[in-house]
Amino acid sequence: MFNKEIETMPEKKMKELQLERLKWSVRHAYDNVPFYKKKFDEAGFHPDQLKSLDDMRRIPFLTKQDMRDHYPYGLFAVPLSKVVRVHASSGTTGNATVVGYTKNDIEVFSEVVARSLASYGVTEKDIIQVAYGYGLFTGGLGLHYGSEKLGALTVPISGGNTPRQLMLIKDFGTTVIACTPSYALNIADYIEKNMPDFKIEETRLRIGVFGAEPWTEAMRQEIEKRLKIDAYDIYGLSEVIGPGVSCECSEKSGLHVFEDHFYVEIIDPETGEVLPEGEKGEIVYTSLTKEAFPGIRYRSRDITRLYHDSCKCGRTLVKMEKVTGRSDDMLIIRGVNVFPSQVEAVLMEVPGIEPHYQIIVDRKGSMDDIEVMVEVNEKVFSDEIKVLNNLTKHITDRFRSILGISAKITLVEPQTIPRSEGKAVRVIDRRKLS
Repeated sequence: MFNKEIETMPEKKMKELQLERLKWSVRHAYDNVPFYKKKFDEAGFHPDQLKSLDDMRRIPFLTKQDMRDHYPYGLFAVPLSKVVRVHASSGTTGNATVVGYTKNDIEVFSEVVARSLASYGVTEKDIIQVAYGYGLFTGGLGLHYGSEKLGALTVPISGGNTPRQLMLIKDFGTTVIACTPSYALNIADYIEKNMPDFKIEETRLRIGVFGAEPWTEAMRQEIEKRLKIDAYDIYGLSEVIGPGVSCECSEKSGLHVFEDHFYVEIIDPETGEVLPEGEKGEIVYTSLTKEAFPGIRYRSRDITRLYHDSCKCGRTLVKMEKVTGRSDDMLIIRGVNVFPSQVEAVLMEVPGIEPHYQIIVDRKGSMDDIEVMVEVNEKVFSDEIKVLNNLTKHITDRFRSILGISAKITLVEPQTIPRSEGKAVRVIDRRKLS
């Protein structure tokens, strides 16, 4: 599934292809979705005015709230008779965000996931265990269809039931597992606590495909060490298509964006101004080929940067840095901006710390307080109080010197932090409840 013509296309030629497809996508949205027509007209923009990529700056943004306001089908650009599948968010903070797919959209979805798998060195000879959740979440079916498109043997186990996951890894000869990075660590924990005789290195497992939540390089190293695999990042969001918007290659040096299907920009999250390549900000997506649900300048809230380099894999596609967090997940503690991934990066560099933590933010009077609960390994937890106190002080000092914040550090015994079979709950913000 390595598409050499597309994935090694010269940058100038790729931009020409993008402009051609943008003209179609913007016109498709304008002509078939009343929301887009109204927004464009109010902004004084007409699709005929799209003459260059720079003209994209004139088009209004699409937000998650817009999608909630037009629940469920108000942003679809084709009749429901042409829609063969829908996916949706959980809707825990309001109406769910619903997206639709035509048969061609499903084909594109399958192709970009298959391309992603191929970039990790996965082939039709592999056995892929899909441990993402199936259903309205895009992860399970996204990896499933991509795996089948690639021609690999696909094991649709979905998330959870860790003992059965391990049984199938062994009995079916699974070579690739796809799940969230936090669940991969849960699997490693389960082996160590409940199946000490299970030798992961004696299985055929060699690759992990991890996404759906931000994760650091330190977590990658932890997963690779404990599960004896190569761990790769796959990125996506349902508002654009699902997993397969971008992916790492064998170099693990950034994620290639599939620019033939997605146009990306980086903006200042405060002003909305487009930033030059290389600067960090919020990534914005426009779908180039999506029929049922054309996303035009969707504000993802994910923080990253775009850049080109001479990747050894030969791909010329623009790269995006691993997402460091979301602008709406950023914590402001006494005037200091902090992302959960920054907290994780500091913790993972401390010997004796387990990769399981939870950030609790509260307000006492007019001041914000932050507590970080973090697991330590069995050896450290069984040490004398003086050793634990010294470790607490060491972490506190690192938070102050590296992140610029004062935090209460609470060391807890292994298996204390709640585990998740999907996305890990890293932050509990009690300020929102008060």
